[in-house]
Amino acid sequence: MKDFPAAYQVSEGSALSVDRPFYERIAAETGGRTLVDAFTIPIRTGRAWSVPAGHVFRVVAPEGPQVGDLNIWNRHDPRERLWAARTRQLQGAHVTTFDRLWSTLPFLRPLVTITADSLSHYGTDEYGGRVHDLLGTRCDPYVNKLLTGQDFHFHCHSNLVRAVMPFGLTEFDVHDVLNVFQVTGLNHDDLYFMRDCPAQAGDYLEFFAEIDLLCALSTCPGGDLSVPLWGPDARDPIDVCRPLGVEIYRLAPELTEGWQSPEVAPYRGQHGLRPEKGWWDKA
Repeated sequence: MKDFPAAYQVSEGSALSVDRPFYERIAAETGGRTLVDAFTIPIRTGRAWSVPAGHVFRVVAPEGPQVGDLNIWNRHDPRERLWAARTRQLQGAHVTTFDRLWSTLPFLRPLVTITADSLSHYGTDEYGGRVHDLLGTRCDPYVNKLLTGQDFHFHCHSNLVRAVMPFGLTEFDVHDVLNVFQVTGLNHDDLYFMRDCPAQAGDYLEFFAEIDLLCALSTCPGGDLSVPLWGPDARDPIDVCRPLGVEIYRLAPELTEGWQSPEVAPYRGQHGLRPEKGWWDKA
């Protein structure tokens, strides 16, 4: 199969051009950070937490392979949230260090920048799979009922719903996720596949908060995805489920000197509704 150039090209100085030395310094100078919170999310549950702009947070696999489903919102306006589809176009269907997770319209700005990825060496496997997935989305009780005819109330969608309720959000605020530590791809029939999770105890994915955030993470009920969830070989994968950890760090002021939160997209929303016409419209 021949290659083809990406549609969204990065030009110097554009919003897609990342200041790599800045984020490399944040990742490297761990002595300039202070742990302000750390917690464990048990199997088949979810938890939400706030991260101030300019802080760092890590998702950690403390006991071994386990997939996690991550949602992100603007802490002050949940209408601004992770836009998985546009992030796929701007960054890639799988993300790693220096990639950014972008927010929805009309805001369109980076919510986070990935500063460190202990699985960056995974690359592309023999099936074309890659890690930290934006191709798919969270498992949910609706598709499970559709495929199996059975009710199960601890899918990632439901875990995220429960997690955000204390923050005043509802099921309608839960959105397409970043599947942390999850290996996925498209097979020869162009169908989505999931492979077993490659994370080992201590692996992590680290994010720099570009704005004030609300985050929520579900420990996937599929665990490390080594057991089929649907089909003739499906069974309850409870024995391959493990917890995930979250760590939040405050950075020394000198590490973020000169940095500022990104502004929302400069387009001001004319949408062709004002009297002036396009140059092509001569009628």
